[in-house]
Amino acid sequence: MSTFHCKIGTADGRVVEKDFEAASRDLLRENLEEQGFYVFAITTRPFQFLSSKGGGRGRLTGKRFLTFNQELLVLLRSGLPILQILDTIIERFEPGETLEILRQIRDDVSGGSSLSEAFGKFPRAFPHLYIASIKAGERTGDLAVTLSRFIAYQKRVEAIRAKVRSASFYPMILCIAVVSVLLFLMLYVVPSFTQIYADANVQLPFITRLLIAVATGLTRGLPLLLLLLAATVVALRIFLRSQAGKLMLDRLKLTLPFFGALLLDYGLSSFCRTFATTLASGIPVVQAMQMSRGTLNNLILETQLNGAVLRVEEGTAISAALEQTGFFPRIALRMIGVGESTGALADMLSDVSDYYEAEVERRLDRLTTIIEPLMMLGMGLLIGGIVVAMYIPIFQLAGTVR
Repeated sequence: MSTFHCKIGTADGRVVEKDFEAASRDLLRENLEEQGFYVFAITTRPFQFLSSKGGGRGRLTGKRFLTFNQELLVLLRSGLPILQILDTIIERFEPGETLEILRQIRDDVSGGSSLSEAFGKFPRAFPHLYIASIKAGERTGDLAVTLSRFIAYQKRVEAIRAKVRSASFYPMILCIAVVSVLLFLMLYVVPSFTQIYADANVQLPFITRLLIAVATGLTRGLPLLLLLLAATVVALRIFLRSQAGKLMLDRLKLTLPFFGALLLDYGLSSFCRTFATTLASGIPVVQAMQMSRGTLNNLILETQLNGAVLRVEEGTAISAALEQTGFFPRIALRMIGVGESTGALADMLSDVSDYYEAEVERRLDRLTTIIEPLMMLGMGLLIGGIVVAMYIPIFQLAGTVR
């Protein structure tokens, strides 16, 4: 998701400048126009690392944001006035940009703004879904219940993200170890043996000569290879930031064996969880679908879902509209259809999300079970092959001496 600075006109004639997060400029413009805004300009914000610390720049993420919401919920349930709640939270915060944002929010609320309006002035610090949940809680008069739903949603999302990170950590460490060992062998060990064999003036086997040629080429061309690699990485990053690059990458992700299904299940789980949370918070269906669309984290899927949103606006049933996207499995469509007919759509969406979260966990467990021994086997074969290729001439020399 990228951050865009937008200059928009509201229905009452005001011109507002705000930051929004979206997968692309076109999707953001389309979303804003659907909400009744006139879009004057959309510019891309420069990339910034988001900090998870209270004093850092950007958004409160992860555990820090969860702790902030839990403190806010406890104070709301205690019956304290909102200004006193904000004062209590501000007293416990470390100095930094986030503290200044909270002080500005406190001043806005003191000046008569609602809590959602005050939070809405800082879209870089607080996600759009969070602000909409607070607005829905203010509208229903039960902010604590709405906030508790968002906290439950945030806990589930963080839990599944932690499992994905945990599943990818060990393979990543193995990859780094394999590359490091191979570079050490090819740049230091093999050239040492090459000099020994050159002094001995022996006829080397083909596999040893091939390995020596690769190591020699790698050693001599290392500066050029590093320069070429850096240029390739920069060019690839520039291309992948473009609309065509993002579309190509997202299409490729969905076609990957095993990983495509894993990414689809993860996207469906995130979408259904967010959709259920927004519906339970009292947000209208079409707006809830638009807000949940970005959680698919794939431009191809988001574009198809945008067509479903338009069909729901025209009066099509949600399950029928989602079926026409082509990527919702039948079991999910049946469960959503049952939820529509019984009036328990939010609960059924939560069940669908639970099901696909379990599928993601099962696929991750299978992936880690398979990939770890495969990577160990591959590392052993590569390193063992290099060692054997370099020691074959020594065995031949020993046989000749005997």
